[in-house]
Amino acid sequence: MKALVYKGPRDVVINNVPDAKIEKPTDVLVKITTSNICGSDLHMYEGRTSVEAGKILGHENLGIVIEAGSAVERVKVGDRVCLPFNISCGFCENCERGQTAFCLIANPGNAGAAYGYAEMGPYSGGQAEYLRVPYADFNCLVLPPDAEEKENDYVMLSDIFPTGYHATELAGVKPGDSVVIYGAGPVGLMAAHSALIKGAAKVMVVDMHEDRLALAEKIGAIPINKVDESCVDEVLKLTNGRGADCGCECVGYQCHDHPGHEVPNLTMNNLVKSVKATGGIGVVGVFMPEDPGASDELAKQGKLAFDFGTFFTKGQRMGTGQANVKAYNRKLMHLIQQGKANPSFIVSHELPLDKAAEGYASFDAREEGWTKVVLKTGA
Repeated sequence: MKALVYKGPRDVVINNVPDAKIEKPTDVLVKITTSNICGSDLHMYEGRTSVEAGKILGHENLGIVIEAGSAVERVKVGDRVCLPFNISCGFCENCERGQTAFCLIANPGNAGAAYGYAEMGPYSGGQAEYLRVPYADFNCLVLPPDAEEKENDYVMLSDIFPTGYHATELAGVKPGDSVVIYGAGPVGLMAAHSALIKGAAKVMVVDMHEDRLALAEKIGAIPINKVDESCVDEVLKLTNGRGADCGCECVGYQCHDHPGHEVPNLTMNNLVKSVKATGGIGVVGVFMPEDPGASDELAKQGKLAFDFGTFFTKGQRMGTGQANVKAYNRKLMHLIQQGKANPSFIVSHELPLDKAAEGYASFDAREEGWTKVVLKTGA
C-alpha cells in the first residue's frame, strides 16, 4: 500500500509499504478515505520529537471497514467510521472513567496511545491507503448512512473538534461567559466554534495570522491581532477591566512572538493576565516533557517560566492534557448531523495522498491561506 513515511526532519515521502492487516481478533481493517495533517504532526515533521524514521504518520482518520476480526461484534464491513486519535482498550481503569487519552493497556508502560505518533505506541498512522484499528468495537465511531456528504466535517471528530471542545470543558465555559482563546490554528478555531455552540456571550481569539483570524471573525468571534503584552490590554478592555471568564491555550510549546522568536511561555503567562480572578484555563496546546531542539534552556527540560504567583493570587484553576475524544465525539457527531456544527469551515486545502509531502511543507511554512490540510486517499 501507499503511505506517508517519516524519514527525518522535514523529510516525508510516499512509499510502498507492506499492507496493513488484522493482527488480533478484536481488530478491523479500514480503507482510508480521508486523513488530515494535524499541527502536532508538524512537531514530528520538524524533528522536535523522538519519532523514529520509518514511522507512518497520521492520527486524524476516517474510512470504510473492509475486514473485521473474528471477535468484533458491533462494527460491520461496509461501515463508514471515524477513528479517535486515542487508541484505547475500553476496559482499563482510566478507560472505565472515560479518560481514554490515558489508556493503560494500549501502550504498555505509558498512559496513552495513538496512531502514527512519537512515543504513543507501535501503531502506524492513517496517512495511507489502509489502517489497522485495534479494539475496534470500542474505538470505531460508526457514522450516519449519509456521512459521505459531510466527510470533511466528520473527519474532524478524530481529533481537533473534540480537542477544541475539550479546551472549553477544561476551562469551564458556560452560557453567557466571555472566553479568550490563544491561537487561531485549527484547534483554536475549534475551541472558538465550541464556545459559541455552548452559548458563550463573547469569544476573543488572539493570533498574528490575519487569514486565520478572518475565519474566527467569520464564525462570530472577536479577532485580536496582537501577541505581545497589548493583547492582554485588549482583552481587559473588551471585558470592562475584569478579564475573561475563561481562557483556552491552543498553541503549545512552539509559540512565537511577532518578530518570530520562539517563546514557549508566552501564551500561558498572557492567559493568567487576561483571565479574571477565579477564572478557568484549559490547556490543550502540546507541551513536551523535554524538547532538545528548543532555544530556551528551561524548555529543553520541558519546563516553563510560568507566572505561578499571579496564577495563585488570582485563585485561577487550570486543566490540561490531550482530549478524551470518545467523551465527546458521538455528541459532536449529532451536532454535525443536525447542522448545528460545521467544523469543515477550517479546511483550506484538499490534496491527494500523493501530494502529502507538499502539503506538509506548505502547512509547516505557515503559508498564507493554509489552515487545515485534508488528504483524500479515495474510496
